[in-house]
Amino acid sequence: MRKPLSGRKAIKILCKEFWFHVASQKGSHVKLKKMTTSREIITIVPLHKELTTGTLKGVLKLAQINEKDFWEKV
Repeated sequence: MRKPLSGRKAIKILCKEFWFHVASQKGSHVKLKKMTTSREIITIVPLHKELTTGTLKGVLKLAQINEKDFWEKV
């Protein structure tokens, strides 16, 4: 089992290692965007103290990032 990860830590990793940037925030949810040559990729990250496994998997699926690649950067 992986160590718990906060929403803020996930955002920090996505921005620093995967070139996303914060586009907006509404309440406790942050929208991250990344431009590629063909399109824009958007994901939403909740600012929870601990992201559950399913929530993190959903964030990574929207971000089109392999879970293994993400955990290598943690």
